Amino acid sequence: MHIRQSTRKWFRERRNSSNSSFFDFLHGYVYGRWPYLYIGVAIGEHRLTKILRPLFVAASLPFKAIGYIFKRSNNSAQNGQSPKQKFADTYHGKVVPLEGARKLVTVNQDVSLRNLEHVIPYQTARDIVLKNPDQLAVLQCPCRTARKDPCTPLDVCLVVGEPFTSFILEHHPERARKITSAEAVEILHEEDKRGHVHHAFFKDAMLGRFYAICNCCKCCCGAMQAHRNGTPMLASSGYVAKVDQTRCVVCGTCAKYCQFEAVTFINGVKDIDAEKCLGCGVCIPKCTKNALTLERDLNRGIPLELDELMMEAEKF
Repeated sequence: MHIRQSTRKWFRERRNSSNSSFFDFLHGYVYGRWPYLYIGVAIGEHRLTKILRPLFVAASLPFKAIGYIFKRSNNSAQNGQSPKQKFADTYHGKVVPLEGARKLVTVNQDVSLRNLEHVIPYQTARDIVLKNPDQLAVLQCPCRTARKDPCTPLDVCLVVGEPFTSFILEHHPERARKITSAEAVEILHEEDKRGHVHHAFFKDAMLGRFYAICNCCKCCCGAMQAHRNGTPMLASSGYVAKVDQTRCVVCGTCAKYCQFEAVTFINGVKDIDAEKCLGCGVCIPKCTKNALTLERDLNRGIPLELDELMMEAEKF
């Protein structure tokens, strides 16, 4: 049986990772090898959803049980308490404004930032470990591809670093292509103009770390769909949009572009729901009156700003 070079690289990386079990490796292989089936079923759009979703759930139970045994923390084992891990703890996105996303695809050195619980507020999958970050690929978005009438273009999912880029390119040559940092930045800018949100995605089965930037819209994105329906898969950027009422002319443009439906108008006055606003910044350049700004909100977590995180890590 021939094993592809990228699969060998994936296995070596998993073997050297303290955050990834063999079961995560299998899960990650399935996720990366068949993402269109995996995500299509997950969001209920694939024609085989009714058949495969129960099978996926049933098949995952023994792996989850064994994984649970091996992943329990020492403290939990000592006091008899079991960690209550939720789905969002295993797969989630961090909202990143345009400039932060740009830095993630233009970093010119390997990066190792671990246990970023102050930035990624989930139990697992919160490391930024970039190996060969100049290796980039763009993949046709599995969420958009699954929809009957998707937003376009389809090729907007940016895969960052190794072993992820090689794996995607080798297994999906018809739907993925290698790109440069400049091309990645151009994709980010074009998606930003369309009003789409940049999410840095993390997944336990993807070695427990950051692996891709997706450019998301509320009509297609499965993560945004889940978030609206009560599964908190998306973490705030750490910013919130603020409106200057003296400049606002209540034109409604920002509401049109807001992917989180955080903008409302009450008696002719614009209001931004701070709970719904995840600080993506998409609305800011859309306002022709400069009535909107992004402001840091200490209650919404720490921004994923790579330069600052790297400088902070160097102090220790």
